[in-house]
Amino acid sequence: MTNDEKELFLTRINEMISKHNAELEELIDKHKPVSPENAIGRISRMDAIHNKSIVDAAIRAKKAKVSRLKLALSKLDSPEFGQCTRCGGTIAMARLVYMPESSMCMKCAR
Repeated sequence: MTNDEKELFLTRINEMISKHNAELEELIDKHKPVSPENAIGRISRMDAIHNKSIVDAAIRAKKAKVSRLKLALSKLDSPEFGQCTRCGGTIAMARLVYMPESSMCMKCAR
């Protein structure tokens, strides 16, 4: 991998981490529980509880994505970056640009 490609990935990964952290903050703001003293109906309360569970899942997914991006960032200088963990082949550049946290090539990811 050339220095220009490493710089591209460094910039791309940092941008993605910033974007996902901002989205995570928005989700955490939406995560506030519905207090029981609020006068809402039973159906509305059930809907609020359901929406909270959806936001919980989204928060977990965002945190996992940020963790994978940080791991990719830490591997950027190692020869492991861009190599499939399953078959040892090279991960396509287009896949790495789109998903820098990818640890498998397209063939193995299927």
